Amino acid sequence: MKRKIGEIKSELQAAEDSMLPHFITAYETDERSGVRALVEQAGRRLKKLEEEKERTWKLGEYERLYASYGHICGIDEVGRGPLAGPVVAGAVILPKDCNILYINDSKQLSAKKREELYEIIMEQAVAVGIGRVEPERIDEINILQATYEAMREAINNLSVKPDILLNDAVTIPGVEIRQIPIIKGDAKSISIGAASIIAKVTRDRLMEEYDKVMPEYDFASNKGYGSKSHIEALKKCGPSPIHRASFIGNFV
Repeated sequence: MKRKIGEIKSELQAAEDSMLPHFITAYETDERSGVRALVEQAGRRLKKLEEEKERTWKLGEYERLYASYGHICGIDEVGRGPLAGPVVAGAVILPKDCNILYINDSKQLSAKKREELYEIIMEQAVAVGIGRVEPERIDEINILQATYEAMREAINNLSVKPDILLNDAVTIPGVEIRQIPIIKGDAKSISIGAASIIAKVTRDRLMEEYDKVMPEYDFASNKGYGSKSHIEALKKCGPSPIHRASFIGNFV
């Protein structure tokens, strides 16, 4: 007796990506239009999966290029532009031939996907380091130097010493490890993309915590960036302890 179409639909919805070929084989001879539509849907999912595997393989180009180095570390930062909050850097050493799918420049991912990938990266990475420089220090040494400082701290916080660094665009002063700056590296290197996700999720979670004690600035939504409502709150309430004095002169 043939299964009901609703049951087959539920099976497809629950199917993990690895089960798609089996699903297609099981139902491709079913002539009912509803089942054919589900098989076609499974085929589209499988095609997207294969395309993502290919994209992820290409994202490992720099890691393959420097595969002779033992531990390859990706470096990236978030939070250069906000009016409030720290600048945060991530340093990630992934396993050789890492195949975590959907890693990308964190700005290209939804918040939900970043959170999912954060957990996977933290579970599978050889080592993860995070660096954080606070607003007072940013005001003291400027945002570029603060970014370098956060990156150095992230490297120092790794539990495993890297043999080479793949950096998003910059060369970090005061670091003796060989560095490879890659323009738009968070979209070209799986290690830098992973570092981008770690840094972004870490900073976003921090700003959401600040929002609980300073809700008037809506940090949970704007993450410290200069949204219209944030600027209005800044003009009305004045700066908070985590605002960057060197960034807000036009508003207060």
